[in-house]
Amino acid sequence: MRYSRDRILTSHAGSLPRPDALIAANQARLSGGDVDEAKFQAQLKDAVIDVVRRQKELGIDIPGDGEYGKAMGHRVNYGAWWHYSFQRLGGLDPSGPGLYDMPARRSKPGEVVLTSMADRRDRNRFAAAYADPESGITTGPRARNWPVCCAPLSYTGHDAIARDIANFKAGLDAGGIAEGFMTSIAPASASRIANAHYKTDEEFLFACADAMKAEYKAIVDAGLVLQLDDPAIAENWDMINPEPTVEEYRRFTMLRVEALNEAIKGLPRDRIRFHLCWGSWHGPHITDIPMKDIVDVMLAINAGAYSFEAGNVRHEHEWRIWQDVKLPDGKLILPGVVSHATNVVEHPELVAERIVRFANLVGREQVIAATDCGLGGRVHADIAWAKLEALAQGAAIASSQLWR
Repeated sequence: MRYSRDRILTSHAGSLPRPDALIAANQARLSGGDVDEAKFQAQLKDAVIDVVRRQKELGIDIPGDGEYGKAMGHRVNYGAWWHYSFQRLGGLDPSGPGLYDMPARRSKPGEVVLTSMADRRDRNRFAAAYADPESGITTGPRARNWPVCCAPLSYTGHDAIARDIANFKAGLDAGGIAEGFMTSIAPASASRIANAHYKTDEEFLFACADAMKAEYKAIVDAGLVLQLDDPAIAENWDMINPEPTVEEYRRFTMLRVEALNEAIKGLPRDRIRFHLCWGSWHGPHITDIPMKDIVDVMLAINAGAYSFEAGNVRHEHEWRIWQDVKLPDGKLILPGVVSHATNVVEHPELVAERIVRFANLVGREQVIAATDCGLGGRVHADIAWAKLEALAQGAAIASSQLWR
């Protein structure tokens, strides 16, 4: 993994806006229409090559494939970071109840379990706002069906991940780019579906870890940086009702860290980065757990770098925790210094200020400037590209201050 040796490098969190033609092609393909598969795959490859080129032109040093191979076929592409795994895991019945139709699962004294999406504490606290279509709050389209695990889990996505890798490497080669990253869902997030096969939640969690390790290894073996997407580590706090104690939540979460570490065991740490967020939907986020309560949980993950939200107004102030928390030697951070949570494009001077804060605390070489979360579907495409440009401009300003 590259370090910011002589200037602040730039990257982002994964999802980027899809071109309209690719969205339409995905919609036709997923709806069972008459689609020429060879033509679609050629179109997808061209789109990936183009999105890598565009990132380079905007000044992004460590690009991704935009998660284009994970597109779900609707315009906003919410959930591609997660939903794609449903097509790559065997043992799932796709005809389960809708995600928001599942019954609430309340924790009993001495127990910590995840409730349903509809019973989240942020949704309950702002029920009227969430129910108002004009409020601007959205968690994305609501799928009518959600998979249920009904048999032993297995990884069936070998051909799909091979195509994703080939398309991305073609883009990197065309742009003369040495390093790129590819996202994959972590076990704690992948296992947030109904389980009708395994005896316990813990058994199901580790089965997800065992199945997904094939994808993790494929990405690293291809010479790419693996980014593990795992909002569950922070976001699960809001999905436990009633609210647990911090210590109860930390114990609950460390089991998920253990499963992830088992899944990446044997893979080179310096080829892995971990992405933490609080769900990133457009909403109040009053019930987000503070970063200070889980930063050491995050650092317990055997990754070489950590990406996290640091630009949105609910979490920007938390840069101060690095005054007291030491980043382990040989590790990097990728703080979000532009946010998906607002249509306002951050001024490059503000971006630079955010970068310099972190660089002064953990060391300039240990900071790569990034985004809070994926931009694809969160803001209009034109705004998303403008934010990446502001990111690169801010990194250049910060570099001029940090390498005088």
